[in-house]
Amino acid sequence: MSQRNYSGARILIEALVEEGVDTVFGIPGGQVLQIYDELYKHRDRIRHILVSHEQHAAHAADGYARSSGRTGVCIATSGPGATNLVTGIAAAYMDSSPVVAITGNAPLHLLGKDSFQEVDIAGVTMPVVKHNWIVKDVGELAEIVREAFIVARSGRPGPVLIDIPSDICAAKTKWKPAVLAAWEGVLGARALRLTDRSERITFSGADIDRAAEMIRSARRPLIYAGGGANASGASGELVELSTRLRAPVALSLMGIGAVPRDYRLCTGLIGMHGTAASNKAVQKADLVVAAGARFSDRVTSRADHFARNAKILHLDIDPAEVNKNIPSDFCVIGDLKKILGAVLEKLPQSAETMWGGEIEKLRESDARHSAKRDGGLHPRFIVEETAEKTGAGAIVVTDVGQHQMWAARYYPVARPRSFITSGGLGAMGFGLGAAAGAKLANPKRPVVLFTGDGSFRMNSCELSTISRYGIPVLIVMINNGVLGMVRQWQKLFCGNAFSETDLGKTPDFPVLASAYGISAFRAKTPEEFSDALDRAALHLAEGRSALVEAIIDKNEMALPMVPGGRPVDEQIF
Repeated sequence: MSQRNYSGARILIEALVEEGVDTVFGIPGGQVLQIYDELYKHRDRIRHILVSHEQHAAHAADGYARSSGRTGVCIATSGPGATNLVTGIAAAYMDSSPVVAITGNAPLHLLGKDSFQEVDIAGVTMPVVKHNWIVKDVGELAEIVREAFIVARSGRPGPVLIDIPSDICAAKTKWKPAVLAAWEGVLGARALRLTDRSERITFSGADIDRAAEMIRSARRPLIYAGGGANASGASGELVELSTRLRAPVALSLMGIGAVPRDYRLCTGLIGMHGTAASNKAVQKADLVVAAGARFSDRVTSRADHFARNAKILHLDIDPAEVNKNIPSDFCVIGDLKKILGAVLEKLPQSAETMWGGEIEKLRESDARHSAKRDGGLHPRFIVEETAEKTGAGAIVVTDVGQHQMWAARYYPVARPRSFITSGGLGAMGFGLGAAAGAKLANPKRPVVLFTGDGSFRMNSCELSTISRYGIPVLIVMINNGVLGMVRQWQKLFCGNAFSETDLGKTPDFPVLASAYGISAFRAKTPEEFSDALDRAALHLAEGRSALVEAIIDKNEMALPMVPGGRPVDEQIF
């Protein structure tokens, strides 16, 4: 196999193609000129999407990764370009999304000398990446890229960062494809060890036996599914386990889609804004099977009163999560799909538990608490009407705030990797970039973004991106003229002291969208909203984005809600 001398920038492109990368998101700059020159030369091999702000390049790579299961890639120049990526990298880290961020930097001899647009981005990102690299030898670049992709997607997925000084991009060395490098024994011992580690079984037969025995002994088992259930593709196993046990399945925000919302034993969201069914069931359970979930504070609320009658069986790929927030009685570490498959082999086809028809009654009680109201344009109607128009196959993306909770509660998400939201970091401004990335990764599936007027002000510049590249996304903006979630807290806990949550005079959002060439419609009544969705659908069918602005009352609240410091079953309705 012939070898050629390639520049570092060319080697980067070859290594990305080798990893199956077809799309990258970014903005060019001085220290990535050579990379962008190679992207231009090889634009038939890798599609580059020019965003309006580097933060949204990271969010787009994140949305691409979460919705597809593949690794997302973003690129930024040094200094402010690199630091602008950090919020998006942190969002991916908190929600375990595999993203490879590539940054340029000053030449090696200028690092550490406060040269123009120089930032120690490796130091800045250290707390929010699985690993990062500063490339100091062009001969190591290909191996580092290969290693970066292995680290990003193996074990618990997450973001990594490769910082490439500009002189490394310009330097030349022999390019060795992975097959040749492995044959010559120079692929890299660390990369080979990582590959081996990502494929091996990390649990024993004794672990499975004990887990199965805990499940068999339970009279009121409850399955609490988190983001790991989506990441591992364990939906089928979760439904099978629940069916055999007649056990409810409660979902974290990141776990939405792990089982279909219309599955008869799915009790929906659990925690601060969870359903009454999930929150009451977990307090009655005698065993909680935590499946790829991390017991975040938004789920447990008052930790010492969470699942107070239950043993905890924690199934997770990351041992660092075990006993971190809630003590477990036993854990099994490894890929969730493999763990559940092994456990199911040890369980009978049907088990007698004491739930009986209690779950159905809890679901009925929850339905009464969130019954539809007549008159006016209300959040539940907005979400459910959108779902009816877009269909069960849609990918739902949200920004952060009240609209996020309404979408989580009311959209009937039926498939894994179909609810994309910033859960751990809660980054307002996440949505539009992530929606673009999700649509590019899934061109045949409809993508709908639920956003609020507060969040949309943080990412509306990305209207230029979806317009320029013809990325058809349905944007449903729920406009209440305020920072709704913060205002809700002020109303409930600060005696109606609405400090700086009224947004005042805001843009005419349909006019703003029109300035980018995007069709937009405003609705103030249910009839107008339904009509606006129908009109938007015509534009989406033509491959164009559309925005529907829904005007609601500023006093609408995302309920139920658990006040801070209270047990999860003490909810405000």
